[in-house]
Amino acid sequence: MWQRGANARGAAETVSDQEKYVGGRPVTFLRHGLPGSLLVLPGLLVDWCCHDLHLHKKPAFEKPGPGRSTGRSRVVQNKMRTSTHEKRLTQEDPGDLKVCSCIIPQCLQRAAQRLLHQLFHTRNPSFIVLHLLLQGLVYAEYTLEIFGYCQELEFYLPYLLLPYLLLGVNLVFFTLTCSANPGIINKTNESFFLQVYRFDDVMFPENSRCFTCGLRKPARSKHCRVCDHCVHRFDHHCIWVNNCIGAWNTRYFLIYLLTLAASAATIAILSAAFLVQLVAVSDLYQETYIDDFGHLQSVDTVFLIQYLFLAFPRIIFLLGFVMVLSLLLAGYLCFLLYLAATNQTTNEWYKGDWTWCQNCPMVTWSPSAEPHICQNIHSHGFWSNLREIFLPAIPCYEKKKK
Repeated sequence: MWQRGANARGAAETVSDQEKYVGGRPVTFLRHGLPGSLLVLPGLLVDWCCHDLHLHKKPAFEKPGPGRSTGRSRVVQNKMRTSTHEKRLTQEDPGDLKVCSCIIPQCLQRAAQRLLHQLFHTRNPSFIVLHLLLQGLVYAEYTLEIFGYCQELEFYLPYLLLPYLLLGVNLVFFTLTCSANPGIINKTNESFFLQVYRFDDVMFPENSRCFTCGLRKPARSKHCRVCDHCVHRFDHHCIWVNNCIGAWNTRYFLIYLLTLAASAATIAILSAAFLVQLVAVSDLYQETYIDDFGHLQSVDTVFLIQYLFLAFPRIIFLLGFVMVLSLLLAGYLCFLLYLAATNQTTNEWYKGDWTWCQNCPMVTWSPSAEPHICQNIHSHGFWSNLREIFLPAIPCYEKKKK
């Protein structure tokens, strides 16, 4: 808390308390600054979809500058502050735990923990089944209601068949993404993958080994905790396809995501066009109704939406669902296309996003700190980057197997 009557020494200690560590480097957070960049939004989206990406960074200790107090009293005061803070946490946490344990039985808590671990930390087809179930329900509603109504209103038939074409292509690349080898590293192909990319000695140091597999880690690789394999050019682990997205199936994943977003947008456009055409043909805007006070009113937009929701509730619900889904998929697809055009992976973008804090208006770096800037040494132009994704490097024996 900021106190008005603090002396000079207390004020200095209060300012120094604002110093934090970001990415292992000491920074000072300003009290006034501009709003954060919009790059935080795709980071939140990627953080939600790609749950396997975690950063574990240890704070680096900075040498005291000439204007700082380095006496023993300063250390004692810091220890006292941390000890009192820990006491407050220990005094508050048991009460919360007791309340939770009283409300929810321990057997249900353990069952929920096992279920969450089974869903998000092990390979299982639950989300594949959910994906196919939702897709089947959407196309069943489209076939049973919207397709027939649009035929009665004499819609152009190829437009009505376009969602089925996109569905067929989507299922093909969905199967390829689920079943394809993402680029698993083993003792046979370890030497090959070590020669594909250069080491930058910042994000991917040379001569490093995986603590789990015991293999040498090629540049741009990462060990997936869910699949329990080191994956070459690791992007993320997608629970919807129950597989890692790596060097050998990124192309399938991009086309799968593109066709899924296109099919959702197509069904949304056709559903909205049907409702608009229905209103235009039936001349609902020229009708009148009697309100609660007995007055005669002309049909407005709010009344029209209520009428359509009561007359076609499933179509209105489907329209809202596919509209939200198409917007989310389009945003995530644009983010992945940006990464593909710049030859980055989600894992590398997530780790390298800490360097954005150097230019953040809310953060001021300490003068004695020397931040490391992660430069993208793998980008070789737009077309070369796309060629690398759609024509990845494959060992000769893998080509013979195919």
